[in-house]
Amino acid sequence: MRILLWHVHGSWTTAFVRGPHTYVVPVTPDRGPDGLGRARTFDWPDSVVEVPPERLREEDIDVVVLQRPHELALVDRWLGRRPPLVYLEHNAPHGDVPDTRHPAADIPGVTLVHVTHFNRLMWDDRGIPTTVVEHGIVDPGPLWTGELPHAAVVVNEPVRRGRTTGTDLLPAFAGAAPLDVFGMKTEGLAGRLGLPPERCRSYELTQADLHGALARRRVYVHPVRWTSLGLSLLEAMHLGMPVVALATTEVTEAVPPGAGVVSNRVDVLTDAVRDFVTDPAHARRTGERARAAALARYGLPRFLDDWERLLKEVTR
Repeated sequence: MRILLWHVHGSWTTAFVRGPHTYVVPVTPDRGPDGLGRARTFDWPDSVVEVPPERLREEDIDVVVLQRPHELALVDRWLGRRPPLVYLEHNAPHGDVPDTRHPAADIPGVTLVHVTHFNRLMWDDRGIPTTVVEHGIVDPGPLWTGELPHAAVVVNEPVRRGRTTGTDLLPAFAGAAPLDVFGMKTEGLAGRLGLPPERCRSYELTQADLHGALARRRVYVHPVRWTSLGLSLLEAMHLGMPVVALATTEVTEAVPPGAGVVSNRVDVLTDAVRDFVTDPAHARRTGERARAAALARYGLPRFLDDWERLLKEVTR
């Protein structure tokens, strides 16, 4: 198939484009939000091709994967027709939860796809065809060494996103172990949180460098209150890292007993961080169980098989 989709979520797309199809991504001269083209910091295969909007009418598109409400208008304007439509929802709803109406509910003939069962439960889809295809991860390998007795956190824009991503909880975790925070717009985070630099360091790395850097840290902390299931959590588990996470959204499904510590009690979580930092053997054993669990549930072959079945159904 030839699948049209926008470059919206680089980590998710990195797994999706490992399938057997041709993936057409719009590209504009300014490489703005509607025309980013191919990723510059992710490893995408040659089957991902850039096409300018003015040439899309010439493309034989079999199915469109929408990810944002306004993309349907772009399909109408750029393609001049509507191939079979899938609306992929990456996020948990915001606003009047649990009564938030999904924008795809107003699109005739669309199939709505969620990335977690929690998200499907919380969005109001008004009865349109809806399914779940859980995340898949391109396995980075069991890279964990844990040589640095630090806790790693991955979050983009932690100051702007604030309580949503648990930024206000970071000082408590920094009291349990030095924090290394990876992500976009994390510079100066220690000062914003009132922490000394040695307790909270920030790094903005490419995806190619991120996995190796994470794997050197002793434990992964996921302090997110309300968002979809973070791919960084699943990637940390694939690396063989023990994880400490809030028991919110889909986390309780993703992290089974023995793969880490999951709780909504901050004291339980900070104690767990201290335990992992002071006991590398315990951290290693837990990380091995985390990797096994992640491979079993979020492995790339299952993800691609699920998408293949769905794409065949919507284009039949």
